[in-house]
Amino acid sequence: MSEHETTPDALPDDVNESTGREKGPLEENLKRRSTWIRLVFMALLLGIYMVTRIVFFAVVAFQFLWVLFTAETNKKLTELGQSLATYTYQIMRFLAFNSEDKPFPFDAEWPSGPPGD
Repeated sequence: MSEHETTPDALPDDVNESTGREKGPLEENLKRRSTWIRLVFMALLLGIYMVTRIVFFAVVAFQFLWVLFTAETNKKLTELGQSLATYTYQIMRFLAFNSEDKPFPFDAEWPSGPPGD
């Protein structure tokens, strides 16, 4: 073996053993476990987001009917609508990478009141 050749054992950590070239940021990111775990949470939260939209529209419809027949708002429906809106906001912040805090049911409690930072 000449003095310019290297063995695989002598390759630095940032060099790919099969090609002998340096690993790029894409290759490092693809191997990062935290990125793939976040993808799983994002998929779960996207499914939950779809369900919350249906529930929110049901709350809107029931609240409208309540006001139509009683001429006043239902306090429980108002509170539920606010907490759903806040929860949706938290999900969207996580999905858009504006927050690392996972919403309910993962890292946070069910929200009450308007969103806060």
